[in-house]
Amino acid sequence: MCPCKHRPQRHTALLRSRQPSGGAVINEQGREIPITEGMIQKACRLLDKTWAAAARQAPVDGHKAD
Repeated sequence: MCPCKHRPQRHTALLRSRQPSGGAVINEQGREIPITEGMIQKACRLLDKTWAAAARQAPVDGHKAD
């Protein structure tokens, strides 16, 4: 395969991260901002860093918790 015909993976990933995902958010000025793949990935990374499992609670009615 000729390297000149191969698209660099980093470039492709960057382009993909900027493409709208199909959703949008409304900013403080009321403008619609398309949600990009990059925005979704950033949010997922933040969740991965900050997520913690909820503490298990004791069963209320004597049944085993699922």
